[in-house]
Amino acid sequence: MKLVIAVINNDDSRTAINALTGREFFVTQLSTTGGFLMVGNTTLLIGTDEERLPELKEVLKQYCRTRVKSNPSVASLGRSVLAESVEENVTIGGAVIFELSVDNFEKI
Repeated sequence: MKLVIAVINNDDSRTAINALTGREFFVTQLSTTGGFLMVGNTTLLIGTDEERLPELKEVLKQYCRTRVKSNPSVASLGRSVLAESVEENVTIGGAVIFELSVDNFEKI
């Protein structure tokens, strides 16, 4: 048994969760905030058998796409971001996946 922790973009969460539950994966959704861009994202806790990991990853690849976002540069050294600050393009989205082994699993 595995516990997969997947951090995905909020924009992809509804379609990814629907696709996962449609394939009978058990999914718990948590609202979280990323540390780099300080924007909301979704963390999924997914319990599954090890044999289904390739299927799970394929669903996440299909529904969690990457995109480019313009982000204001923080060149003001701790002061507020200035209007004339240079924007930088940052790739966001996709999925960050952690796989953990589960020693025991029970439904009570």
